[in-house]
Amino acid sequence: MKQISYIFIGTLLCALSTTLLAMPNQIADGGILGLSLLLYYAFEFSPGIITFVSFILLLGISFKYLPKHIVYKTMINVPLLSLFIYLTEDLGQPIKDPLVAAIFAGLVMGIGFGLIIQAGSSIGGTSIIGRILYEKFEFSIIRTTFILDSFIVLMGIFVIGPLYTIYTIIALFIGKVASDYILGGFDAKKAVNIISPRSLDISKQITKVMGSAATVFNGTGGYMEKDQKIIYVVVRSQRLLFLKKLIRQIDPDAFVVVHNVKDVSGGTFFATAAEDHIAQHVESNEIEQEATTDKHNGH
Repeated sequence: MKQISYIFIGTLLCALSTTLLAMPNQIADGGILGLSLLLYYAFEFSPGIITFVSFILLLGISFKYLPKHIVYKTMINVPLLSLFIYLTEDLGQPIKDPLVAAIFAGLVMGIGFGLIIQAGSSIGGTSIIGRILYEKFEFSIIRTTFILDSFIVLMGIFVIGPLYTIYTIIALFIGKVASDYILGGFDAKKAVNIISPRSLDISKQITKVMGSAATVFNGTGGYMEKDQKIIYVVVRSQRLLFLKKLIRQIDPDAFVVVHNVKDVSGGTFFATAAEDHIAQHVESNEIEQEATTDKHNGH
């Protein structure tokens, strides 16, 4: 039921992005949907009908060359997308600033596409052609899809002009970022590598004070050829500054590398909500006490 909801909402968002934002403002797209928009701008053909007819043609070819489960995934989405576009294609109104239209068209399309992919489905199009060429000639699916999408987008120069083609590219970029966030999650986290002679002390403090599990593994310096411990820890973005403060108080010269990560699952990287609440109450005083004690003990 959850996947069906994702497919329905995602498809509706893709359709509304097309009819309410793209069509009234001459913004195109990639793939079959982009081709249908260019035909609409050039000849006023209905994008809903063009999308559906294109899908039927691709579907007939797909049954011959592609595994059936791949074909079945698009049999709900694309007719539904075509229907939504057809029902709403006369509702859009031009926006005075086409750049704003492009930004929001890309955002809404990206969210919708992300939900569709999240449900394990797709909206067909040039990716189906790419898969067919892969099955028959072993062409790269990604490269073929990229070439076909790029060709359709660049065709827009002759239909909607260079400026609106640039707006289209902006919309596609924003859509890619939005769909990545939907697929990867909004709760961004930081992966931190720490190299220090006092790695074990830092690791203990991270576990005790922050409630985060730290992994310590052996490494060898390439220049000095000296063995040393390396810490790997994942923390929520809002805790990064506190982690850096903790590290500096134990070893001001520690080498710290921070990476952005979007999705973390499994393991025991984070404290529970209760443990995290307790940690926030004690962390401000406990770090200084522990660091002072360690220095007096000569660690």
